[in-house]
Amino acid sequence: MNARSALPDRSVFDSSQRECFSRNYPEIPHKLAHALRSHPLLELEALAELAECLPAGSIEYNFGNQPLGVDGKPAPTGIPIGRTIREIETTNSWAVIKNVEQHADYARLLEDLLGELRPVIEARTGRMMKLQGFIFVTSAGGVTPYHFDPEHNILLQVRGNKVMTQFPAGNPRFAPDEVHETYHTGGGRELKWRDDLLDGGREFALQPGEAVFVPVMAPHFVRNGTEPSISLSITWRSEWSFAEADARALNGVLRRFGLKPKAPGRWPAHNRGKALIWRVLRKFGVAQ
Repeated sequence: MNARSALPDRSVFDSSQRECFSRNYPEIPHKLAHALRSHPLLELEALAELAECLPAGSIEYNFGNQPLGVDGKPAPTGIPIGRTIREIETTNSWAVIKNVEQHADYARLLEDLLGELRPVIEARTGRMMKLQGFIFVTSAGGVTPYHFDPEHNILLQVRGNKVMTQFPAGNPRFAPDEVHETYHTGGGRELKWRDDLLDGGREFALQPGEAVFVPVMAPHFVRNGTEPSISLSITWRSEWSFAEADARALNGVLRRFGLKPKAPGRWPAHNRGKALIWRVLRKFGVAQ
């Protein structure tokens, strides 16, 4: 293995952390400790070089001082991505490098990290698929607005500190069913924010060496601390998550016909019936 991609001599998630993950996966948000506080692939210069060599579609960045709720994706800053990352202390920016597994060293890092948890994951939610990594580089005080994601996700804090506020997955108060449905047929993942939602959130404060698990489609926002931050998000899809997504997509079709479909069940409900119908419709081009 390339020296730049080598993991620490010990596991990143020790036995006690793997046991904690096992108790809570896949539905309960929880914190974990990790041993990835220092890694050459996660230094600013390495990340700037990575961002500069990946396709433009793999980079997203904007000013860091965003509101909690945004209407669509914020516009980029106009500062080149390499400079944005190298000078993150002064560029007032939020940047994400997407699908870092496109680079061989980062692909190995992702595989090694998730390999430690694979037995638990596959026993609960089926085969792991679409292993992806995202690296966030954020200026002091930066905000990641309110949204959801379709993947199972563990966010590892490497440098700096931040607070993620999570909301219950599958609860339409925090993410309406219609938004889920349009997302799975091509819409955005951004959510409308209202201050009255805040009482339903749970805060997870993260320091270097700490991580938080985010269940599939759990709404959340993130506020960065008083210094620049580097975080690594390791994500995967599962047989369960794809079935939930396909059931949501079918519900969107049913809703267009004036029906009021029942939301898919959360794990351990399997949602296979609706998922199968959607896959058949999609195969024959009936559902778009």
